Amino acid sequence: MTVDPGTIPPHALRRVIDTALEEDAPWGDVTSETLIPADATATATLTAREPGVLSGGDVFVQVMHAVDPTIDAVLHVPDGSRFAAGDVLATVTGPARSVLRAERVALNLAQRMSGIATATATFVAAVAGTRARIVDTRKTTPGLRALERYAVRCGGGHNHRTSLSDAVLAKDNHLAVLLAGGIGIQDAIATARERLGHTVHLEVEVDRIDQIEPVVAAGVDTIMLDNFTTDQLRDGIAVVAGRALVEASGGVSLDTVAAIAATGVDVISVGALTHSARALDLGLDIDVSVAATAGV
Repeated sequence: MTVDPGTIPPHALRRVIDTALEEDAPWGDVTSETLIPADATATATLTAREPGVLSGGDVFVQVMHAVDPTIDAVLHVPDGSRFAAGDVLATVTGPARSVLRAERVALNLAQRMSGIATATATFVAAVAGTRARIVDTRKTTPGLRALERYAVRCGGGHNHRTSLSDAVLAKDNHLAVLLAGGIGIQDAIATARERLGHTVHLEVEVDRIDQIEPVVAAGVDTIMLDNFTTDQLRDGIAVVAGRALVEASGGVSLDTVAAIAATGVDVISVGALTHSARALDLGLDIDVSVAATAGV
């Protein structure tokens, strides 16, 4: 089933593409400009070497167009779709120099994003039939967060707060600073409520059962139970008793996620979706016979 991942903010995508192209060819592609005739043309296919879930198809196209607007790039599979090894995902036709210059950046982004989407889809499938929502974390590649978060959505997952500016999430280090200053968590939450707008979400992380009641009683929206065992998660959910959303975090893997979801938590945050997903094997195969007729 194909999911609808929404869109990537255009300004964020443009920034990533411009930075990546400048990094890869700051003064042009000396190899292609030296060896490839200026009038040579090429047709290439983006082909899957292994099965997966596509993310970054439009990013692939946008990279091609950023290098050369005359390149004709056509997607055959929408983002969020599953594909098999050997499937042709996109076709590109245009000046050979331009296609070769765009190739690596376009592939790097599509492979990275599809790897994240594929990993996410595996986690989502593992918790099917439960109430648990699989979400990402801020453990993203610096500069690529908008693309990687989009990739999570392509895999059927959801996004946590996008940045530190979006919501209050008091974690262990925040609580340690408060404690050192003699400020109790209930007072801190009450102060936060007074300062925050009514639309701002407030979440607090705890790592012990006895911390749950004071935090929930203070009026948080979500409580994060960090590195709890499955038995502890069940006990924690009973203490919360529906007064806040319950998020499980820490030590989540494909081996543990189903059991965590079965406890009844609302959200499972998985840093591995972005910080550990491997790039999917996609290739850009150039049709040499077409290039040859153009004098390559």
